[in-house]
Amino acid sequence: MIAAVESDLAIISVGAAIPDRVVTNDEISQRVETDDAWIQERTGIRERRIAAEGQTVTSLAIIAARQALERADIAPAEIDLILTATASPERSFPSISALVADDIGAHSAGAVDMLAACAGFAYALGHAVAQIHAGLATTVMVIGSEVLSGITDWDDRGTCILFGDGAGAIIVRAGAAPTKEHVVVELGVDGSKGGDLVGDLTSRNGEPVDRNIRMNGSVVYRFATQAIVDSTRRVLEAGGWTQDDVDLFVPHQANLRIIESGVARLKFPSERVVITLDRYGNTSSASIPLCLDYAWRTGRLQPGQRLLMMGLGGGLAWGTCLIRWMGEPA
Repeated sequence: MIAAVESDLAIISVGAAIPDRVVTNDEISQRVETDDAWIQERTGIRERRIAAEGQTVTSLAIIAARQALERADIAPAEIDLILTATASPERSFPSISALVADDIGAHSAGAVDMLAACAGFAYALGHAVAQIHAGLATTVMVIGSEVLSGITDWDDRGTCILFGDGAGAIIVRAGAAPTKEHVVVELGVDGSKGGDLVGDLTSRNGEPVDRNIRMNGSVVYRFATQAIVDSTRRVLEAGGWTQDDVDLFVPHQANLRIIESGVARLKFPSERVVITLDRYGNTSSASIPLCLDYAWRTGRLQPGQRLLMMGLGGGLAWGTCLIRWMGEPA
């Protein structure tokens, strides 16, 4: 599904929660048969952040949400809806969004969680756009938060090298852009490949709970390298844009080879691509907002810029959004 809507909505703020603990490739190589050079060559990852004991998906989401509010300088009561994407919730209910709403004081907001794995943040952002366009909300907070270290098999070399923890939050607001233009969202899934990337959180048929991520790397790689190109082209065409109209390309941070392949085929200049994979690893639904936070802190995000964001992963699902940034500079 794809839609281009005329709107003056825009992202006005970003916040992040980045765990203090750094786990390097050398540290992982002490547990499984690998080394720093092998990991960097195949993934682009140098290190990742791992949540401390007691840090949860909820607590990280709250930190990111508070920071986004502070940077936007708006009151919690102005938030109409909170959408949180996560693939690693610590419980089924209450929702993370509900707990965030209570903690930050957004007592009149609706709140719901979304699960679309690494495409989760793009799905949540797409729903935020739809809610605003439908007139059901004016200001929406979208959060991606993960503690993937809790569902990672640290003895599986194929997956333990990939994942990290963290959270990011953005605020999307109607009327924030100076003029109306096309905001474009595409959401899609190929469920026939769902078994190629699996993370079970609950037991089935009385069997023990399997909390480990399992991945068919070659299938996921082929899917991702094609989806990143095809979806981007469709979104640009739907909005009447070209690559030259995009100021920053923010892809999901799964694998540097996937990103570089897509960027080359799409002919995006490397200086317009945001990369945090080397320092954070794959943080699933948190990867795009963490990229936005990094771009904001390093001065790359400027008011009026058009952002093209794409998430893809388990499902196998993808989500692509083209939207303006209208937040204040760092």
